[in-house]
Amino acid sequence: MESYSSASSTNNNNVWLFYPNLIGYGRIVLAIMAMYYMSSSPVCAMFCYALSAGLDAFDGWAARTYNQSSRFGAMLDQLTDRCALLTIVMALCRLYPDHLFVLQLSAVIDIASHWLHLHATDLSGASSHKQSSNWLLNLYYTDRLFLGFMCGGNEAFYILLYIRAFWAGPLLFGAFHFMSIFPLIAFPIAFVKSAISVVHLYTAAEMVVAHDVKLRVDAAQKKQ
Repeated sequence: MESYSSASSTNNNNVWLFYPNLIGYGRIVLAIMAMYYMSSSPVCAMFCYALSAGLDAFDGWAARTYNQSSRFGAMLDQLTDRCALLTIVMALCRLYPDHLFVLQLSAVIDIASHWLHLHATDLSGASSHKQSSNWLLNLYYTDRLFLGFMCGGNEAFYILLYIRAFWAGPLLFGAFHFMSIFPLIAFPIAFVKSAISVVHLYTAAEMVVAHDVKLRVDAAQKKQ
């Protein structure tokens, strides 16, 4: 049965209906539902958001299992990740106005780095955005355990911060609330994830600049 499924999917060129892309559409629906409930029903919002984020692991599995990797799927996955995270950061900006700048900065770094990285890999002719000569990014993309830990921990930080805004819990030692402990535990992971995004941004900028230089050199050689 497995070989038949693989062979069938290889001959299927309807990218719209690839299994990983169908999962991606489901993730989008769940993310929109999370957006709708974020201001009125935090339980529903976080259930939908967490489920959408969790399904991110399955679209990659489906792409590998059924040989249904596609550029459209990669872009759909990236856009869903970035936009979904942006929605919860926007909610956190409202819930934690004193930390507006830091939250805005985290969203800007996340979106800018992944956008530029995706375009840089296109310009370089790489077959996948998960290829990089940088050792840290290579580890990030090739070690699925490390990737899952970083992405899961990053999502957990924002989710726990959102939950803490509604259920702070009892005050401990007269200093901080019980639910503040959990986002604090996840914060180092989110911080390292942002640092990796900065590396993303820099290496992607290097790739784009190298592409520009190559075009200028080639153009100059043609004129000679």
